[in-house]
Amino acid sequence: MDGTAIDRFDTSRFEAGRTRLASLAYRLLGSATDAEDAVQDAFLRWQAADRQRIEVPEAWLTKVVTNLCLDRLRSAQARRERSVGAWLPEPLLDGDPMLGPADTFEQRESVSLAVLTLMERLPPLERAVYLLREAFSYRHTEIAEILGITESASQQHLHRARHRIAAGRRGGGEADPASARRIVEEFLAAASSGRTERLVALLTDDATAVSDANGAGPAETLVRYDTPQRIAAMARAGFRPTPAKRRLVGGTSSLHYAVVNGAPAILFTLGDQVIGAVTFDLADGRIATVRGIGTPARLRRLAEAWRRHRPGPPLIARW
Repeated sequence: MDGTAIDRFDTSRFEAGRTRLASLAYRLLGSATDAEDAVQDAFLRWQAADRQRIEVPEAWLTKVVTNLCLDRLRSAQARRERSVGAWLPEPLLDGDPMLGPADTFEQRESVSLAVLTLMERLPPLERAVYLLREAFSYRHTEIAEILGITESASQQHLHRARHRIAAGRRGGGEADPASARRIVEEFLAAASSGRTERLVALLTDDATAVSDANGAGPAETLVRYDTPQRIAAMARAGFRPTPAKRRLVGGTSSLHYAVVNGAPAILFTLGDQVIGAVTFDLADGRIATVRGIGTPARLRRLAEAWRRHRPGPPLIARW
């Protein structure tokens, strides 16, 4: 096999694992854009490496991607961006390969917006150990090799991460898809009609809401609401169409039901463009968290997937 053929073979070996690497990087970083950059950096290192000396390419690439992600999480820029209250996970449309693997409850939960948000509170090493073990089923001996720590340290990091994730969970189990859709449709109907009492009844007593305010302002910060009454007021204002809102978005939009990171969501669309997303975390049949996402960069990958998607009838055709 000549050099060109070897390069093609080695490139194909990398491409065969690209989706798995991107899924790992997305879980670690909470950003599809940053995950794509990390995987591309890993590909460049793969090309520059003496590949004939790499006995197990999958293990080598997993180690490289994990440590590239940890470097990003530890960087001064990342610490600044994620400490000023301006960070939300980047949402992904159901079926996006970056969401896989999704065979077990732990794998699906690890990519939910709720758990991605909780993992922001974990130190980078704890986050890596938790994901390598829970989402990718690596043994502690393998995790220790990937992260350059001892096996006992890996076990301790996992124990602490599980405890912190469990402490932050709200509700339990997975919501039935039909029930989840019904709750979100009721929320939309109540918000659109201004039925405050019904909105409050659909929310848990400790419900929270957060919005990125469409990325408005030179330094993006999140807007938070922390009582059912304030969330209901926000929802009434946010879901009521007005001429000013139509001028702002450039026309009359539609509202579609979707599944985003395994959870129910409402997408605001203009033609085939996604211009906003509202996601919902459910707990015991009610809404525990509402997230409003409108920053174009944060919606880029979801919007690209939506353009290839065949949606059903909209919840509201002309908003």
